[in-house]
Amino acid sequence: MGDRITVEEHAEHVAALLAPLRDRGAAETVPLLDARGRTTADAIRSAIDLPPFRNSQMDGFAVRAAEVAAAPVALPIVGEVAAAPGEPPALEPGTATRIMTGAPIPPGADAVVPVEDTTVDGDSVTIRRAREVGEYVREAGSDLAAGAELLGAGVLLESRQLAALAASGLTEVAVLSRVRVAVVSTGSELVAPGQPLGAGEIPDSNGIALQAAVAAAGAVVVSAARVRDDAEELRARFDAAIDAGAELMLTSGGVSMGDHEVVRDLLEPLGAWVGAVAMQPGGPQATATYRGLPVICFPGNPVSSQLSFALFVAPVLREIAGLPVARREERAVAASVTSIVGRRQYLRGRRMPDGAVEVVGGPGSHLVAALATADVLVIVPEAVAALAAGDLVEVLEL
Repeated sequence: MGDRITVEEHAEHVAALLAPLRDRGAAETVPLLDARGRTTADAIRSAIDLPPFRNSQMDGFAVRAAEVAAAPVALPIVGEVAAAPGEPPALEPGTATRIMTGAPIPPGADAVVPVEDTTVDGDSVTIRRAREVGEYVREAGSDLAAGAELLGAGVLLESRQLAALAASGLTEVAVLSRVRVAVVSTGSELVAPGQPLGAGEIPDSNGIALQAAVAAAGAVVVSAARVRDDAEELRARFDAAIDAGAELMLTSGGVSMGDHEVVRDLLEPLGAWVGAVAMQPGGPQATATYRGLPVICFPGNPVSSQLSFALFVAPVLREIAGLPVARREERAVAASVTSIVGRRQYLRGRRMPDGAVEVVGGPGSHLVAALATADVLVIVPEAVAALAAGDLVEVLEL
């Protein structure tokens, strides 16, 4: 087992191991409906004017502005234009054409009078209010001209951006490609969630948690497995992950000081760093390279595993995916807190409406139910033995 290192040292080590993933510069083209939550790889220009033709902003009547300048004025109604395909007939002088929102403006018309400013009597309409040229007319390209930049590179795509892309006639978009990740949870005591538990068995929560966390960080899981404490079985899963195209391997369990630490047994002879980080929970950690595949190894306790991912791997994956990193802020603790000098504590906390933060559950690395009720990590520095109620503390958004 290696020496204990600081949180910053381990974060730097992990970041260096994953640096090639940052530099891969990969992009892929996906359909618009698959692009929500992805980040644009390049600037995108509109192929058409938005809107593509002159159209009405309101339900009402298309007119010549000069002919209604002396309103009120009565005009015969000639024709109707709906929001439908086709070119409308030209507006005859001295007449008005009934028009619907979004319908093309008839040639010759230069204004639209909203229906609420009119009175219809049979085939005639009285225009009660004058309108200027261009009022309630959406000109072609008034939102965005053809060839103009619609979205820049590095834009996180949500429904509003996808609507703009669809309006410009696009059906797909180039986005930053997702890092391909393999996840392995280790331990002969693990069984699939929902399976009957025998003596000494527990459900595997790490596999579910890490796969979900990988997706939330903008990456994609290409291989997931649960293995017993058997080094050859683990080696086979590593090989299968490489065959599946994994660019990163994440493991949970098997890196402590016990006699059946399968991850350590496999990777330490290959030159892995296996040691401890001065933090709680999550002290036992390891990093390695297996057949060129970077491997980040977390402790097996479920809270330790999830916090380790959030602290060391999620920031890198989110940066690669163009996603914002978790926010940090200062809040006052609602009640006194004790800590262990020499180790940075990551207590589970919940933000309160008054701006304070309360600690939920205890410091134990097995308290997965308490973690489920938290929305931040309360960070207690290594040199601090206790915090009094009202003391400011840094919190990290989960």
